Amino acid sequence: MGKCKYSDRCGGCAYMGMKYSEQLALKQQLVNKLIRPFGPVKPIIGMEKTYNYRNKVHGVVAQDKNGTVYSGIYEEKSHRVVKVNYCLLDDEKADEIMNTIVKLATSFKYKAYDEDKKRGFLRHILIRTAHNTGEVLVTLVVAEPLFPSKNNFVKALTKAHPEITSIVMNVNSRSTSMILGDREEVIYGKGYITDVLCGKRFKISSKSFYQINSLQTEILYKKAIEYADLTGKERILDAYSGIGTIGIIASDNAGEVNGVELNKDAVNDAKENLRLNNCKKVRYFLADAGEFMQQEAMHKVPYDVVFMDPPRAGSDVKFINSVAKLAPKKVVYISCSPETLARDLKLFKKKGYVMKECTPVDMFPWAGHVETVILMTRCGFEEK
Repeated sequence: MGKCKYSDRCGGCAYMGMKYSEQLALKQQLVNKLIRPFGPVKPIIGMEKTYNYRNKVHGVVAQDKNGTVYSGIYEEKSHRVVKVNYCLLDDEKADEIMNTIVKLATSFKYKAYDEDKKRGFLRHILIRTAHNTGEVLVTLVVAEPLFPSKNNFVKALTKAHPEITSIVMNVNSRSTSMILGDREEVIYGKGYITDVLCGKRFKISSKSFYQINSLQTEILYKKAIEYADLTGKERILDAYSGIGTIGIIASDNAGEVNGVELNKDAVNDAKENLRLNNCKKVRYFLADAGEFMQQEAMHKVPYDVVFMDPPRAGSDVKFINSVAKLAPKKVVYISCSPETLARDLKLFKKKGYVMKECTPVDMFPWAGHVETVILMTRCGFEEK
């Protein structure tokens, strides 16, 4: 496949034009440099098919001087919208649907939202595809709840793309960099899609955090669970638990799993996912994970393993102090930033945790990011 014609302006694919083997070598080099001082680093796990892996596609909606609506991405370090008809990383069907939506928007005379003038209707388009079930969720982010010719628009879109299983209208009338607003209305289907990951079913809505690369996520999570080396008796804490993916997948080989998450929508999704998978061993709590661990430690509740998958900014001193107070035998840390991981490992080391092994996983071919999963054990605890 040739070089992307948008990459010079987009800036999303730092390694476009480079051989994939060279990309992996650079990512390995970065992880080795930052993480190897703490323990052994295994070879990076790459992909065979390095294109069209993104199961979530986002288009910013704009309009040219002739009134033609188009979608694209913000130019690197600017707020200018680069018109994009297809992205080499996106699910191909999602890009086709995106192009149909903007054509229909033009024919229905919908105006793209103008952030400077604070006028217009259609702001963003989000399309999520379920890798294993084929279900498709379209989220139309609009500036006002009045959707002209809504039924006709939905009928035209689903006629063109019968693979769409649900369409949601999300209302975001605020001047904000946040894509989604708080108010939503399901205008077609059930309002979410269901996917299968590591043999478990997960409900995914417009606001759900769900890893972008389904194939590599299975590899990442299986490695994390392998590192935990579960026997079926362990009590596990799934911190930053989101919609419950890691905890539910790990539950088959654990005695008990408690998940903690601060996002109310994510906790509701996680509880629904428990029902979908008939999980009796897992509970989810709406709470700050650090405070939850402090409370559990105060009540002397023993934990064998803590799974943590923080955002790109990494963890913080308060959270790491809480982990140390809880004193699990093992910590399995999934990181999307080697820089913040290295910072956090220094803190964990001071608290008596030693990194036993790190495995990098390439979740984002052509982009500069690299995901890692590491195993830490508490000093004085040695695996049998």
